[in-house]
Amino acid sequence: MFDKFIYLTESACSLGYTAGFSILSFEIRWYALSYILGILLGQKYINYIIKLNFSKSFITSELIDKFLIWAILGILVGGRIGYITFYNIEYYFNNPFKIFYLWEGGMSFHGGVIGIVISIFLFSAKNNIKFLSLTDLIATAAPIGIFLGRISNFLNGELWGRASEMPWAVKFSKCGGNIYRHPSQLYEAILEGVILFVILYFCITKFKHLENPGKITGLFCIFYALFRIISELYREPDFQIGFILANLTMGMLLSIPLLIIGLYLIGHNKREKI
Repeated sequence: MFDKFIYLTESACSLGYTAGFSILSFEIRWYALSYILGILLGQKYINYIIKLNFSKSFITSELIDKFLIWAILGILVGGRIGYITFYNIEYYFNNPFKIFYLWEGGMSFHGGVIGIVISIFLFSAKNNIKFLSLTDLIATAAPIGIFLGRISNFLNGELWGRASEMPWAVKFSKCGGNIYRHPSQLYEAILEGVILFVILYFCITKFKHLENPGKITGLFCIFYALFRIISELYREPDFQIGFILANLTMGMLLSIPLLIIGLYLIGHNKREKI
């Protein structure tokens, strides 16, 4: 099972983070495509949610369109700085110019979260809108980008899983050795992308959680953290870091603060309308 993907992933893996495809001699990277599609589809989805009128925040589609460039900058700058800080600081300290080589890959989800939160805070203050109302809307669309990003990881043959004998295991022989591994990228795409998207959509449409600013953000933080921790059980730790504190990975550790923030937002939301 998944044998038909082996050639594709091996070819991509041999190119490292720069894998993609060409159209009329124009090379398109999987990473770039996932970011562009994720942001554009996320924007369309948020505007769709606004039209459903589940939120009382008075955030308009026009404001979301204006926020687009802020979101891009927050994700890219935060994601890059996060990766450098959390995953490979020694390498970039010794090779500072490599910081700007975005085409070689190296982005951190948790760093991207920090970056876009800063963007939301500044944009909210500038436009006099509720910070948590905007984070709620961004959180509803985030699983779309996460899903596309994890599919790109799989096609690039990176961030592969631990050794596995399951029938759906995949061999990333040019990067992951001559052994079959869990397709952990697909696990994350399903959990952090598809299932999280469905959960948040259900909470918005069935329980009208957008009427209580901060609730959707809290739910996103909780479920993403739990799904990421589960996925990390099947994912090979980053080679330059390895395991931290026994069998914990950096992804697990970075998800713990996100889980705590989510629990705080849900608890605070029950006591008081934010």
